Amino acid sequence: MAKTLELEFVTELGKAARLSVENPKEPIEEAVVKQAMEEIIASGVFTSANGNFTSVKGARVIDRNVTEYEII
Repeated sequence: MAKTLELEFVTELGKAARLSVENPKEPIEEAVVKQAMEEIIASGVFTSANGNFTSVKGARVIDRNVTEYEII
């Protein structure tokens, strides 16, 4: 099972931008995620085609199960 933490931000142009974190440390605490997102915004390290990140829009964890079958 693969997990991805998807962080969604609002940009200067009012568009959504996302960052994905593979295999996030668990348990995931909402307050810690929000604080980290606010620090990302304040640092100005990330930008997108629609400008710098200006605010937190949301976050979610995506679980993905993959079952492989060997077919001969």
